[in-house]
Formats: sequence, structure tokens, C-alpha cells
Amino acid sequence: MDRTLLLASAALGFLGVALGAFGAHGLTRALEGLADAGQRLDWWKTGAQYQLVHALAVGLSAVAAARFEGGLATTAGWLFVAGVVLFSGSLYAMTLTGVRVLGAVTPIGGVLMLGGWASLFAAALRAG
Repeated sequence: MDRTLLLASAALGFLGVALGAFGAHGLTRALEGLADAGQRLDWWKTGAQYQLVHALAVGLSAVAAARFEGGLATTAGWLFVAGVVLFSGSLYAMTLTGVRVLGAVTPIGGVLMLGGWASLFAAALRAG
């Protein structure tokens, strides 16, 4: 098992729950009165949802790395981590700042996540 990826999985999961709870409670109050508050909260929720799902994907990659040879599972895990940082991170930043140009980074994170899933798929195929 890739210990570093498992640690990253746990950290992303922990932060995903904490940030989701913050979005549901404290952030709602902080954004009250802003014309785009609803949209900003949607961005936050999407970021937290994708973070939590991909925290589990990082954990799966950590376990798969011990079982599958070739490094594709490890690559998948790190692509998931980078994807979360860019995808969810850009959504969190947009929510807090209102700077919409940060949304240009979000699709890059999504592509990295897709790359993670493709790498995990390839690792499983090779393990045959």
C-alpha cells in the first residue's frame, strides 16, 4: 500500500467533511446579502462533493498500488490529488473571493481527475 497516498486520502476526506460543514453553516451566513450568494454556495458544495469522492479514489489508488505493478495506480492517486487541489480549490477560492476568472482553473482539475480514473482503469487492465 502506498502510505503517502493513504495519508493524502485521509487528509482530503477530513478536509472535505470540514469544508462541507463550514459551507453549510458558517459560509451561508457570511455570504448572506450578496446577489450571487446562491451560486457561490453551489460552487462550494460542488467543490466539497468532488473532494470527498476523490478522497476515496485516492485511498483506492493507495490500495491498488500495492496490488498492481507498473505504477499506474500510484499515478492515478497523484492525478486525483492534483485534480482536487485545482478543481475544488478553484471553486473554494471563487466562492470566497467572487473572482470568477479563477473558474478557468476548474476544468484543468477535472481533466486531471479524468486522467486519474483512466490511469486506474489501465492499472486494472494490466493486472488482468
